This record gives sequence, C-alpha cells and structure tokens, in this order.
Amino acid sequence: MKIRQLALAATLLAAGVSSLVSTSAFAQAKEQYMPVLSYRTGPYAPNGTPIANGIVDYYKLVNARGGINGVKLLIEECETGYDTARSVECYERLKGNHGGAAVIQPWSTGATFAITEKAPTDKIPLVTLGYGRSESADGTVFKWNFPLAGNYWVAGDVLVQAIGKKEGGLDKLKGKKIALVYHDSPFGKEALPIIQERAKAHGFELQLLPVTAPGVEQKATWLQIRQSRPDYTILWGFGVMNSTALKEAQATGYPREKMYGVWWSGAEPDVRDVGDGAKGYNAVALQNSSDFDAKLVKEALATLHAKGQGTGPKEEVGQVLWLRGAMSAMLTVEGIRAAQERYGKGKVMNGDQVRWGLENLNLTQAKLDALGFGGVLRPISTSCQDHMGAYWARMHSWDGKAWKITSDWMQGDEQIIKPMVKAAAAKYAAEKKLTPRTPADCQS
Repeated sequence: MKIRQLALAATLLAAGVSSLVSTSAFAQAKEQYMPVLSYRTGPYAPNGTPIANGIVDYYKLVNARGGINGVKLLIEECETGYDTARSVECYERLKGNHGGAAVIQPWSTGATFAITEKAPTDKIPLVTLGYGRSESADGTVFKWNFPLAGNYWVAGDVLVQAIGKKEGGLDKLKGKKIALVYHDSPFGKEALPIIQERAKAHGFELQLLPVTAPGVEQKATWLQIRQSRPDYTILWGFGVMNSTALKEAQATGYPREKMYGVWWSGAEPDVRDVGDGAKGYNAVALQNSSDFDAKLVKEALATLHAKGQGTGPKEEVGQVLWLRGAMSAMLTVEGIRAAQERYGKGKVMNGDQVRWGLENLNLTQAKLDALGFGGVLRPISTSCQDHMGAYWARMHSWDGKAWKITSDWMQGDEQIIKPMVKAAAAKYAAEKKLTPRTPADCQS
C-alpha cells in the first residue's frame, strides 16, 4: 500500500466514510484493516482533528517501517461529528469491511457506552485511551473493553491529589470548597464517583455544576461560582466548553491558577484563543503533555511531513492531542503485534486474537524507547483482571503560550480506584446478567 494513497483521508471526510486506498490495494495480501472513527466536523472538530491526524500519521509510520512483521495497515476513516448515533452508524458500517475490523477506537464516551453492548457479539475489542467506561478496567467483566493508560477515575484522583499538594497535604482540604463544572453527558458524569469519593474521604464541600453540551452558554454557571467563591474549580469539559469556561472565569475574576482541568480540558485548542487570559490554568495530562523532542515526533516530521505525506499541519505534530492520537494508535498496533506473537507472525489477526494481545501487553521502558515513546508513556502491562495497565499521570500548566509540565509523575490511588472499579463492574454484571470470566477463560 502506498503512503500517497493513505494521505487521501484528509480530503475525503464530508461524505461520511473515506477510504485511503485504491480498489486494487484491497486485493493485496497481508493487510490489517484499521477503521478510524473521527470527528473533523461539528463543535468538537478543533479537538477531534488533531487526534485523528495523530492516529493516521502513526499508522502511516507503521507502514513506512514495513508494517507489523510485514503486515501493512489498511486505513479507513468515518466521520462521526462526535455524535453517538453517527458513531454507532460508522461502527456498523465499517466493522465488516475488508475482512472485518479487529479493533475499534470509538473516540467518544457516549459511543463507547453504546458500542460496549455490541462488542461481545461482534468480537471486536474497543480501545478507549483515557475515556469510556471507567469500570471497564475490570477485564473479568468487560472482556472487550480496554481503557488503556488511564481511566477517568485516575484523572479525577490525580486532580484532587494535585489540589491537595498545593494546599500542603490532602488533610488540608477539610472544610475547603471545590466546584466541579462538568459536561452534562456520560463523559462528564464519569467524574462524579471519584470526586465524590474523595470529598467524603477528605471532608471538602463539593459543588456540582453541570453544563449543557456543547457548553457555549455558561454565564449562569459562573455567576454561581462568583457567588459561592469556591477555593478551587475542577473543569471537566471538552471542545468549546473549555475555552468558554476560561473566558467566563476571566470575565468574573476567578483565578485561573485555581482551575484544574481533566485531560480532555488541557490541550492547545482549549487555551489558544484565550492566550494570556488562561495563564496559570492547570490540567492533568495523559500521560504526558506536548513533547516536541520525542523520538516519535521527529520521525513523523522526517518520514511523513518533510515529504508532504503528513495528515495535518506539521505544527501540530507533538502537540497534546496529536500525541494522544498517536499514543492510542501505537497501543492498538502493539496489541496486534502481541497477538501475532501467539497466533503467528506476519499474519492478519482477527478481533478475538487482538483482544488476547491487548490483554497481554507488556510495554517495558525499552520497548517504549524503541517505538519512539520514551518519556511520553510509562510502561504499561495488562492482564485479564486489569485492562488499563497503568495508573500514572502528570500535571501541566498553561504559561500563556505553551503547556509546561509542572509535576513529577503522579499515581492514581489504587486503594481507592480498584475497589470502585470492582464494585461498579459487579453492578454492571448483575444488571446485564453476565458471569465474570473464569481462570480458564482468562487463558483463552
């Protein structure tokens, strides 16, 4: 498959589904079909576009390197507009193409909730990097879901830890008031269990302020904040909601250095239009912030963008969301590579085989370094019981022009998160009448 043919994706989006290879390429042997659910249109396009560019760029790099043990990737993109119904439609339309999808990245929490019900029947694993159902970290119940590298509860836990550190310790949060401004959707509601658990444990008052999607109208929300004067505000938004919140905070005089965002509220599109008005704003990063010195970034610029084969503008290569898309793409590829180790190197894998690969990832520091992700990700190791593989994050802050890392690596508290995951997964299993996997099933 030619790289030039892959680059057609950027111009074939409005129609809904875009194929990046010619008909003759379909007949080529040893191609692993990789659907890409993306949102390059609609209110969330400024965030969705660099994510999709990072995914496609990484898949192109894999092909330029020779594929996965010689198996090239066949990429097909479908436009969802970040709409759940359209995402499910894309999933249904693409899942059976070109021999069948072996892995899907929904790129929406709402879509993940919907497709989770379909994945066991279709036998297609779902990779949800830092989003989706937090309890799906429990692989004994959620056999087909992989919230790799961190779920929302890791994000929320690290945010509270960071606020506690600023106060001089988590015990100093007692009697404080923290407002949670959250996207009124499945995505935003994922924040509630962990923040409420931490509020109960540390004695701070929690003010819940839901914002109707997409979040362009927040004047009433920030009037409440001005009146209640919370010591800190956690922003759990996405897309235009984030920049709107920062502008409203500026207008009402709320200190941006007292604002802490989830990792979907901490990227360049969230602060670019606000500029100095967002200076001092903090966010948790999954797992790292922007990184223009990463080996992967330099390879993408030299191998793709310098030759006119990059998917988007070269300026975004290494930015937060481009890097996050590339991270997610890398994890899907490594799941396939792990599957090949068991089921046959140089062979095209099916969904069940890739599920096994994702469940048996062992990305050591040496492997991450070799892949160009040294310093971008910490080692990830999954199992039947643990479909997340890591609990690490970092904090970064906006200095008016760029994101700067402002903390060491921070680990989500497993003593809090693991029991929450187990309890929520057990509740889901009871509701759906599912039997948790046996040790024998875990070996299959």
